[in-house]
Amino acid sequence: MTRGQLEQKEYPTMKQETMEGKDWIVDVHEKLARMDQKEEEEELWKKHSIYKVPKCFADIKSYAYKPRVVSLGPYHHGEPELKQMEDHKQRALLHLLRRTNKRVEDYTEALKQVLPQLMDTYEGLDDKWRDEKRFLQLMVMDGCFMLEILLTNEGVSNNYASNDPIFSNHGKLHNMPYIRRDMLMIENQIPLLVLEKLVEVDEKNPKISINKLILKFCNASTSTFNVGPGLHVLDIVRKSMLEGPKPPSPTQNEQSAGDIIRSATELQEAGIRFKKSKTQSLRDIKFKHGVLSLPGIIVDDTTESTLLNLMAYERLHVGAGSEVTSYVFFMDNIIDSARDVSLLHSKGIIQNAMGSDKAVAKLFNELSKDVTLDPESSLDKVHTLVHDYCKKSWNEWRANLIHTYFRSPWAFLSLLAALFLLLLTVAQTVYTILSYHHPMG
Repeated sequence: MTRGQLEQKEYPTMKQETMEGKDWIVDVHEKLARMDQKEEEEELWKKHSIYKVPKCFADIKSYAYKPRVVSLGPYHHGEPELKQMEDHKQRALLHLLRRTNKRVEDYTEALKQVLPQLMDTYEGLDDKWRDEKRFLQLMVMDGCFMLEILLTNEGVSNNYASNDPIFSNHGKLHNMPYIRRDMLMIENQIPLLVLEKLVEVDEKNPKISINKLILKFCNASTSTFNVGPGLHVLDIVRKSMLEGPKPPSPTQNEQSAGDIIRSATELQEAGIRFKKSKTQSLRDIKFKHGVLSLPGIIVDDTTESTLLNLMAYERLHVGAGSEVTSYVFFMDNIIDSARDVSLLHSKGIIQNAMGSDKAVAKLFNELSKDVTLDPESSLDKVHTLVHDYCKKSWNEWRANLIHTYFRSPWAFLSLLAALFLLLLTVAQTVYTILSYHHPMG
């Protein structure tokens, strides 16, 4: 091929690239002209509350964000390993229709009224789910299934066979724990508005509290079910973990300088005592008069997944707060080894259902990867108070003494031996002096 032929062959491509550049510039100007005002842009972001976890931190513990038995919502719908539950969803819908004596059209019409709002809840919704009919069917199926799960747990829905694989006592024992875990994943949520609209259709039923049903099913540690309006199951559970008045944020003078506080055993050596808080709210963490009060927590096989999804929700949902993330960061600071877990367990703060104290320590240490303490968090003030207490001369000296001489029995015995030799030396010196001044007759 000659040089002239080559230039002739490349020319159309160059021309196309130039035209594409012009089209892009025109496109930017058109978008700029249509660009929403700040207030309208804020309203757009407010609509989202269910998100896909970004790859940058999903890769670390990808299994924690992926449902195992049931898909809820569009993100994981149709995945091969979750298809088995689709038949049970269909069956749950039929049971609900028979029990309430309603038509499926009654439920679809109820959700159709708020369909745009439901779609806007999902960030980055695929084009295939922009089909209103398809999306509406998904919301009815998944919403009715979740409602039946919650009502069965409450004992309201009892028209299932005694050997039902999902809704019987056998199902509650063997399948519900997996469903509960999947219901607490940020990518596996449906808007709470779906459940509220579905409940409204059955006007014969007394007013059902969706929040109460969710918290009972999720075994949420709460003394009251009045957690206020929520966005979805994960949001309701998070709010139940933060019950009680919000502590004041630290002032600029109270904010820590980024120093990491010591482990629980080292804090104990510095004279700090541990005590279980009166409530189980993650906000109920206080340090006063040398006593660090912490809420009790049950650590089991689902703790890692639940905390990771709660932390992901706090990262992705602007305005949600960072209390759970700050709590995990704080616990990682005071837990370095199995000895720290054992100490907190002895104070009733950690209930270890994993069996191994070492496993619990590893869990908290890995949870806090790439996590920092929010400087506006109330825990930052506690962090500062604990750090300053340990820096006092007497407490630092006490900690060094205990760490050096009382950690190991051999070091302690060596200290006793040294003291004994010192006393013998002193006694011998005193005896020598007395013998010199008062010689025996």
